[in-house]
Amino acid sequence: MTLRELIAEIKKLNSAEQHRLKEFFINSIASFSASEPIFQEVTERKNKDGYTCIHCGSKQVVRFGRYMVKLGLKEVERQRYRCKDCQKTFSDVTSTPLYRTHKPDKWLDFIKCMLEGYSLRKSADLIGNVHFVTLFYWRRKVLSALNQRDFETFTGIVEMDETYFLYSEKGTKDIKERKPRKRGGSSKIRGISHEQVCVLIARDRQKSTYSGVLGRGRIVKTQLDKAIGSKLSSDNTLCTDVWRAFSAYAKSKGLEHYRFKSDGTERVKGLYHIQNVNNYHSRLKGWMQRFNGVVTKYLKNYLSWFQFLDIINHRNDDATVIRMIVESCLFSTYATYDNLRLSRFTN
Repeated sequence: MTLRELIAEIKKLNSAEQHRLKEFFINSIASFSASEPIFQEVTERKNKDGYTCIHCGSKQVVRFGRYMVKLGLKEVERQRYRCKDCQKTFSDVTSTPLYRTHKPDKWLDFIKCMLEGYSLRKSADLIGNVHFVTLFYWRRKVLSALNQRDFETFTGIVEMDETYFLYSEKGTKDIKERKPRKRGGSSKIRGISHEQVCVLIARDRQKSTYSGVLGRGRIVKTQLDKAIGSKLSSDNTLCTDVWRAFSAYAKSKGLEHYRFKSDGTERVKGLYHIQNVNNYHSRLKGWMQRFNGVVTKYLKNYLSWFQFLDIINHRNDDATVIRMIVESCLFSTYATYDNLRLSRFTN
């Protein structure tokens, strides 16, 4: 069909159909135009120190032809590389969340929905032409990559406190330890027990933050050392509540330590307090409520998600969308549909 014949057919459409066709072309062209700078930035950031094989780490890498990727209505070329040592080929998005994605033109809208914290079903409705189950795996792949973001050491005063989430196996069909709870439910044991999962938050005054799942039940000293021992030095001062595991850990490491009771009778001792970390807890719990309970095996990914949102001050603009995609592509992730679906929480 020639262009003239195509225009003649378009003229036969009613006004509503012509409007839908116009929106289709606008969205397709916009997706292509916005995606290209992101791929270029991923390429530049990953190859700033030269080409490196993602399979064996060798620097003996050469360009090895190009391949085609469909973005909306257009097809674009992408660079392929080959390692001279292991003879394997790869691209700039191999082992990233974008690897083998069938609808790369949908990722911009998907990341915008993630920044807003929308549910999977609402995101699928807003994006269009993509199933919410597909978005489920996209989300897990992005978060498994962002979960690798880290920093070297804390600086100065470090506030540290734990919070607890109810242990959840939401979506599991054959729960063996107990009867399934309806809509999240509540713990049958009063206080902190094995039915709850401990999340440690440690945060210095420069807002360097560690948030991680330590295990079920009360926190113990060995868990603290394993989680953040490498990030603390004798120059740090710890501010915690009065739970004995914190005191034992600070004493074993020779750290200056200030303790604050949960009843709030003494909240501040000069420069020392735990109000920043408690505020972080409050915001984290409020944000998590929208998901109506998070399955425990994915909890660490949600902690990374919130931590990223906290860093960008919950902004949702073009710059933060690009930043989230690019930073997730800087880390290798081998999360597949099967290992995500079949994964289990280990205490």
